[in-house]
Amino acid sequence: MNLGLTALELARIQFAFTVSFHIIFPAISIGLASFLAVLEWRWLKTKDPVYQDLFKFWVKIFAVAFGMGVVSGVVMSYQFGTNWSEFSRVAGSVTGPLLAYEVLSAFFLEAGFLGIMLFGWGRVGPRAHFFATAMVAVGTCISMFWILSSNSWMQTPQGFTIENGIIVPQDWFAIVFNPSFPYRLAHMAAAAFLVSALLVAATAAWHLLKGRRDALVKTSFSMAMWMILILAPLQVLIGDNHGLNTLKHQPAKLAAIEGHWETNKGEGMPLYLFGIPDMQAEETKYAIGIPNLGSLIMTHTMDGEVKGLKEFAPEDRPNSTIVFWSFRIMVGLGMLMILLAVFALFLRRGGKLYDNKWLHRFAFVMGPSGFIALLAGWFTTEVGRQPWVVYGVMRTKDALSPVSAEQVGLTLIIFVVVYCVVFGIGIYYMLKLMHKGPQFIYSTPEGQAHSEEAVILASKRPLTSVDESVDSNEQERK
Repeated sequence: MNLGLTALELARIQFAFTVSFHIIFPAISIGLASFLAVLEWRWLKTKDPVYQDLFKFWVKIFAVAFGMGVVSGVVMSYQFGTNWSEFSRVAGSVTGPLLAYEVLSAFFLEAGFLGIMLFGWGRVGPRAHFFATAMVAVGTCISMFWILSSNSWMQTPQGFTIENGIIVPQDWFAIVFNPSFPYRLAHMAAAAFLVSALLVAATAAWHLLKGRRDALVKTSFSMAMWMILILAPLQVLIGDNHGLNTLKHQPAKLAAIEGHWETNKGEGMPLYLFGIPDMQAEETKYAIGIPNLGSLIMTHTMDGEVKGLKEFAPEDRPNSTIVFWSFRIMVGLGMLMILLAVFALFLRRGGKLYDNKWLHRFAFVMGPSGFIALLAGWFTTEVGRQPWVVYGVMRTKDALSPVSAEQVGLTLIIFVVVYCVVFGIGIYYMLKLMHKGPQFIYSTPEGQAHSEEAVILASKRPLTSVDESVDSNEQERK
């Protein structure tokens, strides 16, 4: 079953499919873990049980996302041995230890404190429970640190020598803190927090549209909007610096992103808002651009020179048709996030944050935008690195295992079926939980605490303390 494609093409599609599924869940885990830590910190500081109720609701979403992230991550690691064994053989002395550091420093930390975070209410002291939650949040960020270090080294490799065709580490500090790593780490962190903020905002907006105006929904919506207001503009600043770094270290990728074919000498480079890059004709057709704006953004001068794709051999060029549009999807959604946050700020100042249905509809529709922008950004990064698996050092075609197209095609079909069933059910369950919304458990709608016995009972069952099914038709408490 080769589907009319080569083994290399099928292996790339398979890895793209599995990583696209996988990245969604760690992004949720990273953002929600920190959100849960903030909720519990607020509860410790104010003793407002609303924060406890919100914690109990969102910890369920976090637990499901964390579990699916672990499972999908294991599958990805096996592909380095099945489809990409040559990459593991040549570059494993660098990527192997980096992934091992992630397991030793992050996964063990998360696993060690996850049980206390999920099941510790009423069994350990409040401060001990908060410490466990904070450690899980720190663990997710450490995990992101090592994964991004490994991937960034593949983008901008340094600190090694090549001996007998094998990459040999020489300077681990240079390997870990490679030139693109700080920018890519900051970019991914902001993206993960935006994914979760938009998810929380969309969930609260749904219930606001349905008429709920209780403290749980209002608090969720308000906190999410503040987070988006801070992070969306910050992400633009991070992205700008990341672009400058890409221009310096991966100029072919930058040229492909911009659909820029001819090096602009003595004149400014335009910024194309629309166009269809044609790799065969070596031009961007139907281009609509703004003169000089490309140079201004890329070099911070009106006539700064930027290399065009024709400066690079055809076999060294990324596919501009893909990255041109994936990048614009990411940026376009980022602009909509800023618009949403500014709209919310305007209404907040007028005291109408919880009453304007247009804002709530906007926030609800924008719920998936964080995931879409995240995937678009990863496609831009990974496709833009081609044809290299380790930029300038090892080509992707040389990293492939000695497998046939039929073998890879069959496993790809199996992956698609299994992933859609298993992770589809998990996603469906999370959506049903969000549809049901946060419930009053530790507090009543009036904000009065339940009895100590009720709190302890619910505390011991943080993932199952909802007595009815998520499919229950019981009317939501207002």
